[in-house]
Amino acid sequence: MFADRVDVVALPIDHAFAHGDDLVDLIAPAVESATWTDGSSGLRDGDIVVVTSKIVAKCEGRVVAAASRDEWIDRESVRTVAEWHTPRGRTRVVQTHHGLVLAAAGIDASNTEDGTVVLLPEDPDHSARDIATRLRATFGAEVGVIVSDTMGRPWRLGVTDVAIGAAGLTPLDDHTGRVDPFGRTLEMTVVAIADEIAAAADLATGKTRSAPVAIVRGLGAYVTRDLHTPASVIVRSPNEDMFSLGVREARRTAVQQRRTVRHFRHEEVPDKSIDEALDAAVTAPAPHHSHPWRFRVQRLGEERTRLLDALADAWRADLHATLGIADVEARIRRGDILRTAPVVIWPFVDLAGAAHDYPDDRRRAAERDMFLVAGGAAVQNLMVSLATQGLGSAWIGSSIFAPAVVRSVLGLADSLEPLGAIAVGYPAEPPTPRDVEQGSDFRI
Repeated sequence: MFADRVDVVALPIDHAFAHGDDLVDLIAPAVESATWTDGSSGLRDGDIVVVTSKIVAKCEGRVVAAASRDEWIDRESVRTVAEWHTPRGRTRVVQTHHGLVLAAAGIDASNTEDGTVVLLPEDPDHSARDIATRLRATFGAEVGVIVSDTMGRPWRLGVTDVAIGAAGLTPLDDHTGRVDPFGRTLEMTVVAIADEIAAAADLATGKTRSAPVAIVRGLGAYVTRDLHTPASVIVRSPNEDMFSLGVREARRTAVQQRRTVRHFRHEEVPDKSIDEALDAAVTAPAPHHSHPWRFRVQRLGEERTRLLDALADAWRADLHATLGIADVEARIRRGDILRTAPVVIWPFVDLAGAAHDYPDDRRRAAERDMFLVAGGAAVQNLMVSLATQGLGSAWIGSSIFAPAVVRSVLGLADSLEPLGAIAVGYPAEPPTPRDVEQGSDFRI
């Protein structure tokens, strides 16, 4: 659907909207007096009336006393997506209960009395339906209604108006399946019609003039008899959101989504993903400004099989003296994941040239422990990075019990201390949700 011509008329209204006002009664005289270039006036079938959310909110009693706007941002938000501090103060981008993601929960401190703020309408789609019903009855015209508000856009400077409520018009125009002038079938294009109309109306109404309503003419093809056409359908659902995690959530979830995964799909793990995880690993803190981490990356092959066979023999010899043979073999089988995982990473810390040498055993042991702790931090960084890329991992610590075997098979120096092995791959099934522990419960 295309329009060869679209006209927009802004409606100045000199009134301080307040709780209890009848919004349609107040804007009807301005609507009736709207003058078009063809000499006509008022509304006709196919017109779309765009009303700013502020006057809707004021009439609905959404002006509240506020010693601090932050208090109301907290009340109107379901999560904080991002925040940052500037010389002008703190800015918060949040998600509201409507599903909208915008700065300060859409709460406005302009054009309202000192000590008060204007919240968004409680249900903008319901407000739009009510206005559309009244306008259709008053003017005898099949019109659509948009309740608009101003938002910024990710990766774009400046603000624009969008539809947060709609009734009686198609909010989205799905072009999927249509053919372009070159004969190609469109597959992904969905046009946010309601948002485009809201932005066009804002060009006429502006931000500083008393024109809170506009009429858009020429887009009657999008106007419908059905009033249940909510703008809420424009809000992307969480399962389709490529950027669903806010800044705080991403930081927290990056750690919490690391889970032990023991069953992997038979799918190649890209070298780039391993390199990214290793880059994260070596950002861990280490003693004496050193870089003691070393990694052997193994895909399926002879070297891995040879190392695991040697380790299995060493584990049997180590365990058989104290455990029954059935228990020994059961423990050996726990390491089978290292035989089947698409990738195994063997982390080490290298004490040569980094650890200080002390004359007494106590200090030498403490020095070694410091480096092992640094190695653990590197392993955690590595596994968290894998998790953020959708990869599963399992840390298997058995090689720590046979360090000489690992060094011998891999031809490594005696200064390298093994830190276990990390099986890596794409999980065969989604990991079960984690029962999040509270760190404060572990204080001593």
